[in-house]
Amino acid sequence: MLRSVKLSKASAIYFLLVFVPIALALEFAHADHLLLFVVTAIALIPLAKLIGDSTEHLSTHYGATTGSLLNVTFGNAAEIIIAIVAISAGLLDLVKASITGAILGNILLIFGLSIVAAGFKYKEQRFNRENVGFQSSMLFIAVIGLAVPTIIATTALTGPGDQENLQLLSDSLAFILLAVYILGIVFTFFTHKHLFVQREALEEATTGETKLSADSGVDHSGHGHWSKKKSFILLAASMAGVILVSEILVGSVEQTGEDLGFGELFVGAIIVGIVGNAAEHSSAILLARKGKIELSIGIAAGSGTQIALFVVPILVFAGIAMGQPFTLVFTLFELAMILLGAIILNLIVHDGKTNWFEGVMLTAVYIIMAIGFFFIN
Repeated sequence: MLRSVKLSKASAIYFLLVFVPIALALEFAHADHLLLFVVTAIALIPLAKLIGDSTEHLSTHYGATTGSLLNVTFGNAAEIIIAIVAISAGLLDLVKASITGAILGNILLIFGLSIVAAGFKYKEQRFNRENVGFQSSMLFIAVIGLAVPTIIATTALTGPGDQENLQLLSDSLAFILLAVYILGIVFTFFTHKHLFVQREALEEATTGETKLSADSGVDHSGHGHWSKKKSFILLAASMAGVILVSEILVGSVEQTGEDLGFGELFVGAIIVGIVGNAAEHSSAILLARKGKIELSIGIAAGSGTQIALFVVPILVFAGIAMGQPFTLVFTLFELAMILLGAIILNLIVHDGKTNWFEGVMLTAVYIIMAIGFFFIN
């Protein structure tokens, strides 16, 4: 795959693809669990970026709307694959923790670091409140969807047949959350897209700069576009690579957690939760640094919402297909952290402008929660 990609400063991350064959070789040699975990975690970063970049280049061939839908569909492909592999291995609590960590990592850590990075260059940045308000509202809907089965399981279910009812409840809520997500796409890309593209269009008209992808940061200046064939081949190859590497990662994660003295919640929420989003995270920070705070928000807040409303239902349905029932019952601590994260995000962005200290506050909240995950085990 390295030969198929012309590396530039923006895609230097592809050098990390060398860790993919290293991970496979280490697995074949039955290497130490900790070494396997570290190498596979690094290997997933360029693979996730390659998925995003392949999708982005495909979007140049199919138009803006189709391209946006492609980005939405494949934006969290790495996380979905990792989670499905973990579900098949029976690591349900680890998957739920990684979902929690991925949401918190996006809306708190990455958004916070992006604002801090922008603050070094810009005293204050303004953005479209409609977009962030929409993402925040969608996130609260997801919190409600997770809260209902979690609270019921904690307070009301005691009978022998309650587990089946809980699964039925989770299946029903997963369907509703997915429906809301799909209708949200219709709202943002079709019926009310003027609310979300107005500022972006104004920026392009006044600066003459081309739009950077909200998911990958690829410069669409008309140079270096991949062909459809190349994009599809690289997309398929990168997803196959994620599947292989995820198998190794999941196989080593439990023993690694034990060796390091980390509990399952901490490993899932803080380590695994960040790995699959690392490529996106770097793009968000770089975009913010360049003054593209609107697009940076699209990565951070948008990805958090997508995980909550799209990835979670997909995992519920995948669990059914694999015979590994996956319910929406999270721990009360996980639920509380997502709710508090959504609240602080809403408080920070409600005025449509940011400064570096607001980024510090978001980052500090994430660190506080990470410490909590460490001690809760």
